[in-house]
Amino acid sequence: MTATAATGRPTSLWRHSNFGKFWSAQTISLVGSQVTLLALPLTAILKLDASPLQVGLIGTVQYLPFLLVTLPAGAIIDRMRQLPVLVVTDLARAALLVLVPVAGWLDRLSLGVLYPVAFGVGVLSVFNEVTQQSFLPAVVAPEQLVEGNTKLQLSYSGAQFAGPGIGGVLVQVLTAPIAILLDAASYLGSAVLLLLIRQPDRPRSRRGGQVELRRLGRDIGEGLAFVWRHRLIRPLALATGTANFFYLFGMTGAVLALYAIRELHLSPALLGAVLAVGNLGAILGSLVADRVLRRWGFGPVMVLASLTCAPALVLMALADRSTALVLLAAGVLVGELGACVYDIAQISVRQSATPTALLGRMNATVRFLNWGPIPLGAFVGGVLGGLIGLRATLWVAAAGSLLPALLLMLSQIPRLDGLPAVPVAGRPATTGGEQR
Repeated sequence: MTATAATGRPTSLWRHSNFGKFWSAQTISLVGSQVTLLALPLTAILKLDASPLQVGLIGTVQYLPFLLVTLPAGAIIDRMRQLPVLVVTDLARAALLVLVPVAGWLDRLSLGVLYPVAFGVGVLSVFNEVTQQSFLPAVVAPEQLVEGNTKLQLSYSGAQFAGPGIGGVLVQVLTAPIAILLDAASYLGSAVLLLLIRQPDRPRSRRGGQVELRRLGRDIGEGLAFVWRHRLIRPLALATGTANFFYLFGMTGAVLALYAIRELHLSPALLGAVLAVGNLGAILGSLVADRVLRRWGFGPVMVLASLTCAPALVLMALADRSTALVLLAAGVLVGELGACVYDIAQISVRQSATPTALLGRMNATVRFLNWGPIPLGAFVGGVLGGLIGLRATLWVAAAGSLLPALLLMLSQIPRLDGLPAVPVAGRPATTGGEQR
């Protein structure tokens, strides 16, 4: 399913038509999503005067679907054509997000509106994101996975840079609910680009697209067993889930906007600017990841990259009103640089180590382990923010962010030099990888 040059080598992804459309679609929707990532909690803070617990609950309900529906989603996706799933979930997310500004215009905006919308978008995002990671290996050659993941991560990094700045300005000028309209529009644009992909993808399961409930449990069990027995994928999933519990989407995410606005007295526009400058670290990470991984090896780089979250949170916790702009931006920059390099590496390792027929279930199981802790972390962050204060919660998160590196160092990951060998179809490898 990949274009090949006359030399027998895969065509560069810069000239790969289907990847170009897929990449462009993801880039557009990611920018909008980053706007909403800031605008949704700011809607609760500025429009509804939400408490730390109430803001934390927004993150909880938004990521709760990763605990509830990720595993069955993977089994279902392995039986379906993936391109229609991507298109439908984009369109449905756009429709849900439009409800927020409409409720604002009708003077009906409340937490009772925000929570269901956040939950619904979360459910659709589960299906969309699991499908994305399973779709990429169908579009590019195995030896192009690192390049493909690097380019997708570059888009994510660029969205992290541009999205908060755009979101902060839109919230300041047009109010937070209207800023969310940009995300809805981005999902529409993404769906249009995906529809232009003419090369049909194929269902992953030999059983076809029919989803039988009596087989769903067995399929889920196969995905869980594969991930849990794999000596590379299991520690990566556990370490990433632990990091997500404490870092930006989990415990930290529950208190960061409140901390910046109520304790450091930043305006929404300034908060967006700080996040934008800090997210330059993610862009830098995207640009250097391939070179760094090839130079020093996947395992050592992943361990080192996982250690960056703790100093990032220390910088944020040390900020006061006079140093807020510098320390918050520096903290985000350090954390996102490490997170970006780590994500490119761990996603590429997982994709390389998994048979095609198990990709959807592997990605779903890993998403469950990676993102399932996020709603728990957001809830804990909201509770701690109200009990011990916002700054103290950041210190707790900083201490907890040391645990992922420990989990990796106790595994075979530090000895992993390059990508694991692609397994033979139908014969899942539970070990593998070039190890030192």
